[in-house]
Amino acid sequence: MTPTATPPGAKSKARGSSRLNWTVMTLLSLAVAGYFTGQYATDSLQSLGSRNVGLADEYASRPLPIQIAFYTHISAAGLALAIGPFQFVRAIRRRRPGLHRWTGRVYLITIGFAAVAGFVMSFFNSAGLVGFFGFGGLAVLWAWVSYRAYRAARERDFASHRAWMIRSFALTFAAPTLRLWLGLLITVQNLAGSDAEGQEIFDNAYAAVPFLSWLPNIVIAELMIRRRNLPGLRFSPSPTPQRLTPPPEASA
Repeated sequence: MTPTATPPGAKSKARGSSRLNWTVMTLLSLAVAGYFTGQYATDSLQSLGSRNVGLADEYASRPLPIQIAFYTHISAAGLALAIGPFQFVRAIRRRRPGLHRWTGRVYLITIGFAAVAGFVMSFFNSAGLVGFFGFGGLAVLWAWVSYRAYRAARERDFASHRAWMIRSFALTFAAPTLRLWLGLLITVQNLAGSDAEGQEIFDNAYAAVPFLSWLPNIVIAELMIRRRNLPGLRFSPSPTPQRLTPPPEASA
């Protein structure tokens, strides 16, 4: 049987859905990169901490190297979050390939700084061991998949490059999803009539996000990769062809 062609209406609907998804993702990324990153540029950590702004109170009393890691992480991750969505715009890739390459390099460099700083911060997070393994694992995986995206581009394996970039930005997008999950979990506790109050409600919600902020993202990324027929993850090396050697000559 010959395969049935996709109706033009279905293609148009799929393109419209993709544009909507990209628009929502981009607006969330820019909002988090602009607001939640910019708030730390308005005042000192001590002053912001006294007003319970973000994580300022958690890092205000840390040693200077840890505060430097904190500022490095939020600034570099914020820039990666702002740049990332535009790496997937087909018109830029086709019409402005030089711009695509240079912004891609900036994206990957910022992830390098943000991932290293994030790993350092994972030792001092407020969620204990769960936070260390959740945020620390995110930092290591984020750096690894981004490096694989770079290596695939250098090898001109553009299908694999696209797949690894989808995984990379899925982890970059952990910043918005962390805040979405926090809001949802706090709301659920309030609606459920939890006995916890104020800071305890926040702490209960925050205890879940070290993994919840990025594990669903990477699952969705793999589904997107499969839907686009891009190379999937391999947990074992590709089989190498065996060399056929001639049989040894019979002894005289």
